[in-house]
Amino acid sequence: MSQHRKRNKSLGLAELIAIALGGMVGGGIFTILGISVSMIGNLTPIAIVIGGLIATMAAYSYVKLGLYYKDEGATYSFYKRTYPNSHFSASAIGWFIIFGYISTLALYAYTFSSYAISSTDFADNIWIRKVIAIGVIGIFTLINIWSVNGMGKIEDLMVYTKLVVLTIISVVLMQHGTTDFETFIKNMTIDAENSGIFSILIVASLTFVAYEGFQLVINAVSEMTNPEKNIPRAIYAAISLAVLIYVVISIGALFAIPTEEIIKNKEYALAAGAGNILGSLGTNLVILGAILATSSAISGTVFGSSRQMAVVAKDGYFPKWLSVRKRNIPQNAIIGMAIMASMLIVIGGLELILEFGSITFLLVSLLMAVANYKIREKTNSSRSLTVFSIIGLGFGGTLILYYEFTNKWEQMTAIIILYIALSIGAWIYAKKNEKKEKWG
Repeated sequence: MSQHRKRNKSLGLAELIAIALGGMVGGGIFTILGISVSMIGNLTPIAIVIGGLIATMAAYSYVKLGLYYKDEGATYSFYKRTYPNSHFSASAIGWFIIFGYISTLALYAYTFSSYAISSTDFADNIWIRKVIAIGVIGIFTLINIWSVNGMGKIEDLMVYTKLVVLTIISVVLMQHGTTDFETFIKNMTIDAENSGIFSILIVASLTFVAYEGFQLVINAVSEMTNPEKNIPRAIYAAISLAVLIYVVISIGALFAIPTEEIIKNKEYALAAGAGNILGSLGTNLVILGAILATSSAISGTVFGSSRQMAVVAKDGYFPKWLSVRKRNIPQNAIIGMAIMASMLIVIGGLELILEFGSITFLLVSLLMAVANYKIREKTNSSRSLTVFSIIGLGFGGTLILYYEFTNKWEQMTAIIILYIALSIGAWIYAKKNEKKEKWG
């Protein structure tokens, strides 16, 4: 028994930070960069920092609930155990969070393929991009099924290598850029006059999806050492590092690449810009960084979210076969996540996937803050910090909805239809559980 337990407790602080950073520093920064610059130009780094503060608000309740419950079901289990008498709310949060993860998995894979073929003749071929995206999900599905410890070591290697590569990219872009610091500040002032605080806050809320990976740490609670210390350390360290990395990358890009180029090539803006400045060497360096970043994000997301899916399925809110484990690895959930993410890649576009993910994780994080407020004495949480988090997350969600309805109502309609479909699925499984409970 002791050997079995020791083998399962294989993830230390370095691996946990790697899993969180793997989930965060992936497709997010490469995708939001072009969208953000198109909306607020040189103010993008400011929006990224504010997005990090919103993520920290969300993380506060996750850390407190994670330390109190110590449940690998994380978001789903926290809500279910805080509100134990509502089958539908438990089922709905399970469906929303899992499909939120599926959307980010699709986002990372889509960004991987965009950069992987960005220097080829197929750069703008959407179907080749989708085929490659599905293929890379398949590869990391197999890695996650293979071994927890093996996944952890591969994640370490990819995450810490990508941090070095992304740092080199940023420094090189700043050194070879045509913009100096004085001009950059001047451009920020002009953009501030044109954009205003409202636009900055909207972009900050949209960037939230680039931080959502911190929750994946809690999914590994049964496979980590010393969770009391390592959960808060890993989550807060990962968010801080992600903010730093995103800011440095965005400043490097804005120093070196004309904003019109970033906007034009927003699905692979860094590679296109570095290629214009440094030629094929710059392009290849950025592609390597993007591939490492998105690969580790795919792996970390599959690892954490599959464990949460298995817990939801075990409770009867997803098909039971998704809860089956072999060697303590939820193989069926991993495969199920991969299949559904692949389906979303086939039917969805980049911005739809990004914005569905942002709305979902802001909504779910708000619900976690509300749950934490309800049991704040048990979790030893600050009342004022928890209320501040609820207000901040609620405001961020409202801003995204306002932006969607006023600028992209067709896309918002598609997102609403998806939420209705998820709610119907959640309701069906909630009713099944109620019947089982009633008839014993």
